[in-house]
Amino acid sequence: MHELSIAMSIIEGATEEARRHGGAKVNAVHLKLGPLSGVAKDALLFSYELACEGTALEGSRLVIEEVPAAAFCTNCEVERALNSIQWMCCQVCGAPATQVTQGREIELVALEIDT
Repeated sequence: MHELSIAMSIIEGATEEARRHGGAKVNAVHLKLGPLSGVAKDALLFSYELACEGTALEGSRLVIEEVPAAAFCTNCEVERALNSIQWMCCQVCGAPATQVTQGREIELVALEIDT
C-alpha cells in the first residue's frame, strides 16, 4: 500500500509549512487527486488518518478534490473529458487519446491553519 508513504509525505510537507507559520495548527489539508494518479482515494484517506496519529496533524482532515481525466483530441482539436480511464478515446469522434491533459494529479493545494 503506497498510499501510506504518500500520506506520510503529505503530513511531512504540511508540518513543515505549519512550522514556517510559527507552529500553526493544521485543521485540514486540501489535495487534488486524478484517476490516473495510481492512488486509491479511500486507501489514502485511511492512511492519512493512521499516519497522523501522534503527530502535529492529529485530528486534521484530508479534503480530496477529485479531478476528472481529460485529453486533447488531435482530430477534433479540442480538450475533452474522458468518459472512462479504461476507454481512453475522444467521446465525440472516437480517436485514441494520445495527449492526456488532466487526471494524473496528486497535488497539495492548500492548508487550513490556525495562527
